[in-house]
Amino acid sequence: MSQRPATPLLDTVDTPDDLRKLERGQLRQLADELRAEMIDAVGSTGGHLGSGLGVVELTTAIHYVFDTPNDKLVWDVGHQAYPHKILTGRRDRIRTLRQGGGLSGFTKRSESDYDPFGAAHSSTSISAALGFAVANKLKGARGRGIAVIGDGAMSAGMAYEAMNNAEQAGNRLVVILNDNDMSIAPPVGGLSAYLARMVSSSEYLGLRSLAKRLTAKISRRLNHGLEKAEEFTRGMVTGGTLFEELGFYYVGPIDGHNLDHLIPVLENVRDSEQGPILVHVVTKKGKGYAPAEDSADKYHGVQKFDVITGEQKKSAGGPPAYQNVFGETLAKLAETDDRICAITAAMPSGTGVDKFAKAHPERAFDVGIAEQHAVTFAAGLAAQGMRPFCAIYSTFLQRAYDQVVHDVAIQNLPVRFAIDRAGLVGADGCTHAGSFDVTYLATLPNLVVMAAADEAELVHMTYTAAEHDSGPIALRYPRGNGTGVALPEVPQLLEIGKGRVVREGSKVAILSLGTRLAEALKAADQLEAKGLSTTVADLRFAKPLDTALIDRLMRGHEVVVTVEEGAIGGLGAHVLTHASDAGLLDNGLKIRTMRLPDVFQDHDDPAKQYDEARLNAPHIVDTVLAALRHNSAGVEEARA
Repeated sequence: MSQRPATPLLDTVDTPDDLRKLERGQLRQLADELRAEMIDAVGSTGGHLGSGLGVVELTTAIHYVFDTPNDKLVWDVGHQAYPHKILTGRRDRIRTLRQGGGLSGFTKRSESDYDPFGAAHSSTSISAALGFAVANKLKGARGRGIAVIGDGAMSAGMAYEAMNNAEQAGNRLVVILNDNDMSIAPPVGGLSAYLARMVSSSEYLGLRSLAKRLTAKISRRLNHGLEKAEEFTRGMVTGGTLFEELGFYYVGPIDGHNLDHLIPVLENVRDSEQGPILVHVVTKKGKGYAPAEDSADKYHGVQKFDVITGEQKKSAGGPPAYQNVFGETLAKLAETDDRICAITAAMPSGTGVDKFAKAHPERAFDVGIAEQHAVTFAAGLAAQGMRPFCAIYSTFLQRAYDQVVHDVAIQNLPVRFAIDRAGLVGADGCTHAGSFDVTYLATLPNLVVMAAADEAELVHMTYTAAEHDSGPIALRYPRGNGTGVALPEVPQLLEIGKGRVVREGSKVAILSLGTRLAEALKAADQLEAKGLSTTVADLRFAKPLDTALIDRLMRGHEVVVTVEEGAIGGLGAHVLTHASDAGLLDNGLKIRTMRLPDVFQDHDDPAKQYDEARLNAPHIVDTVLAALRHNSAGVEEARA
């Protein structure tokens, strides 16, 4: 008689409370099942894979040792949090990841008490965990702040700003450095694990604290010498001098995939009365899944894929992606202009800078997750006569707004901002949406702001930006593939502040900025079918406005509608301000502005997001008809 297979351990774990009921010897099996579950789930949904695979054991160990959710666990960025979601009551929804109405691809406070802090941008975890730790300390409440931060995120200044102020949290703050890329540690092995356990033990920590108290009573010079000797000795065998200088007690490095090493160290850290403590854990992206381990990018972000072979489901051909059009255009321009250089903040392939870097490696700069530095570095290059393109996602450029204002705009330096992911971005949701760049850039003196309606326009705008030496200029373009228009062999130099009329009519004028142009043209067809002659203009520039074109269209049409894929305060606001200043509103002209709604839209398919935002062709038609009905009602009321 065959024996019934044992129930998988993962089926018995819904929350960390269940996990903590397991024997330590069972955790290896649980971690293996957790990894398999994550691979299967992401295979069916797509998403971030390699980073999550790398922290399966670490996630298991943290929830096993610490008292989550009373201990507040903050994942930096959050794209590695899929195993965490599975272990915290969301396994039944894990196959809804990044889909409309489903789980977010990042941590999100509204999803679970185990997500105490939402994150999708980098290097915020230590500051947030410090806030939780100090708040609990002030309230006399139990609970620590635990930050898990990757080595890449440690390239951002904010992480060090937080660490520099962390001492007041004492043992309530634990920072776990997930080192999965940089070679900042000596080899990890048995000796290293032994040393990590030793220096995290209560005995060692107690002796060190006692030594500090004793030496404080000795002369300052001797005290300083003893501290340096202890620091040097520990630094030789374990590293971590930088973190010690920032006030952290350093433990590590330890093997982040060896639960027998991880758990004793984390238990020592949990029980320590010293702090704050930094635990240096070495992991491998893609761990436990051969296709991910063998991939150059460790399967960081993937489409749906075959779990057995690892082969990702290919999207059906089609037009090139906008970022590739930008990168290839810039690389070609740089062949004849040695002043052109490209800067990215840890997103070379996402921005197309990888194309440029392949052709011109000496003029391509990936500064890491350091957008503030990227902008001011570009300003320095521009001040010295170079033509720098600072290629940063719209949502990430927000992190460097002061540098855009202070270091670029005020000094009128010709930095070129290539703003990728403008508009809504689909599965990554509101944390990555490029909703605000027109609003926050077009308000600044000296800045020129362009938006490409299609990939051909992006070629022209890239060339125009390269040739624009009289001040800063920005070009924005969306995520995803172009519209399929033919790319020009020779780029056109656009006249700054001049739009174009794509379709001429007489009753309705649609003023479009960016890739809503295709929907504006569809709307024009539908309006023509209703007998409403419609002009469609691609303004190209949010700043400076083509006031001559706008004046002509406003004087010659009954209804004017602006359409943009940005938040309130952008194109529509600037057009209304101009119309008011020019007295164009005094003759009964009907102006309507269409923009993104004043909400943070959740992740979904991009087409559905734009439907929700009411920025597709039917919504443009509805807006025009509503304005005309309102106008007709006003006329009838006046006649009566």
